[in-house]
Amino acid sequence: MKWNLRMVAAQRDLWRPTEVLAAFQQVGFNPSLSKVAALWGGTPVTVRLDDLDLMCAALNCTVAELLQAEPVAGAQPSGDVGEAAVGAEVRPPGPVRPVPRGRHGGGPRSLPPS
Repeated sequence: MKWNLRMVAAQRDLWRPTEVLAAFQQVGFNPSLSKVAALWGGTPVTVRLDDLDLMCAALNCTVAELLQAEPVAGAQPSGDVGEAAVGAEVRPPGPVRPVPRGRHGGGPRSLPPS
C-alpha cells in the first residue's frame, strides 16, 4: 500500500503537520503532534479504521485517495510463465513442510562409553 497523506494534504493547501493537525481537530480527531508528524513523514504500520475515517472527513477525501494499492514486490502476473534458471527448484504453491535432517553418521547410534 502507498500512503498518500502528504499528497492529499497538499491538494488541500496544507503544507505542514501542524496545519494537518488543525484540520484533524476541526472534526474531533485529536492525535498528538508527534503522531501527525509520524503519519506525515512515512507510511504507518497500522491505522485504526475510526482514525482513518476522521482523517478522510478532515481532508474531504476518500480512503482510496489516502491508501493506494500497489503490486506485491516480486509477484508475477498469473498465466505468465517465464523461463526458470538452470537448476531452479519448482515448488508447488502452498505451505512448505519441513524435511527431517539425516544423522551425520548415517548408521545406528553408537553406544555410550563404558
